[in-house]
Amino acid sequence: MLAIRLPEDIEKRLKALADKTGRTKTFYAKEAILEHLGEMEDKYLAIERLESSGKRWTLDELEAELDLER
Repeated sequence: MLAIRLPEDIEKRLKALADKTGRTKTFYAKEAILEHLGEMEDKYLAIERLESSGKRWTLDELEAELDLER
């Protein structure tokens, strides 16, 4: 179960959309989460990796390591 507080203007927009379409606010909140969750996971994984001190390769190094040289 998830309960979220939204800014009043967003809550009004969500309610108006639900009223116009006959769907629930929960339906649209769920759709938005499912649509963007993967992008958000990718974003934070990328940030985490950029902030870590792990090995980094240039494209040339990676291609050579995988024997993909042009």
